[in-house]
Amino acid sequence: MATRWGICSAGKISHDFTVALRTLAPESHKVVAVAARDVKHAEEFAKKHNIPRVYGSYDELAKDPDIDVVYIGTIHPYHLATGKLFMKSKKNVLIEKPLAMNLREVQELIGAAQDNSVFLMEAIWTRFFPVTVEVRRLLEQGEVGDVQMVRADLGAPLTHIPRLAERKLGGGALLDLGIYCLQFIFTVFNGERPESIQATGHCIDTGVDGTAVLVLKFSGNRLAICTCSITMMLTCDAVITGTKGTIKIPDHMWCPTSLEVNGKEMQFPLPEASMPLNFTNSTGLRYEAEEVRQCLLKGLKESPGMPWAHSSLIAEVLDEARRQLGVTYDQDNIQ
Repeated sequence: MATRWGICSAGKISHDFTVALRTLAPESHKVVAVAARDVKHAEEFAKKHNIPRVYGSYDELAKDPDIDVVYIGTIHPYHLATGKLFMKSKKNVLIEKPLAMNLREVQELIGAAQDNSVFLMEAIWTRFFPVTVEVRRLLEQGEVGDVQMVRADLGAPLTHIPRLAERKLGGGALLDLGIYCLQFIFTVFNGERPESIQATGHCIDTGVDGTAVLVLKFSGNRLAICTCSITMMLTCDAVITGTKGTIKIPDHMWCPTSLEVNGKEMQFPLPEASMPLNFTNSTGLRYEAEEVRQCLLKGLKESPGMPWAHSSLIAEVLDEARRQLGVTYDQDNIQ
């Protein structure tokens, strides 16, 4: 039986996610409803994607009895409220990254999932790409020996986009881009807590971080460096250095399709999209959707590939990095 999806928010990422679902077998995944705060947006979205049910409020979607899981594609400041709304209605949820604005909110979402006995996953799609699966396998096999250093960079000039530049919209390099670098680091180090976190960088005139550089020190003198920016183009690659060699994701580290292991390149092409996409390599959203399906079929409440502990750790490091850079959001001041 197909996993029945509800789509919360009719924006750009929801479009790409819905297109990505089409690359999977229709007997496995089906979009049955879409909701937006403006019903016209929902109607346009439904027409474009041939979705049978349309709602002009998230409440209505939460009450739909024929939905197995809701994909939440709102901007980050709304993740907590929308996530709790659906979970209180006993809906499983896949929430776009970052899961929430800070660690307190992440813990609140995890608490809601536990209280309502529903599945919750942060939509860090990178975790489920074939490239990431292969990286994990190579590390488990000791292909590059003991890991000594991890470096991940992601940046582009994006300050013209309000949701990335405005404080009220949860803007800043760390929450939108740095999270990809951090999740990669914690993939390599298996969710280990760093011994120290040092952050430096600069803020743009809106008060959010424009560029941030994080140095994380782990046990055994292992290091990780994360560089993220919304003010400049960076290499957008990632490198794992071990005692016996290197693993490199040469570009698009957040949605990778190639890998270099000790200089030998491997390709992992994505399926073609059935209609134009808003973001790079978005058919790769299919992998996180399939992960959700497999978890639901097994009766799991969290994904082994993106567990709650990793979401919490990422949020904790982001909070500390923002503290060192002097970046605060309104959500940080709520007791």
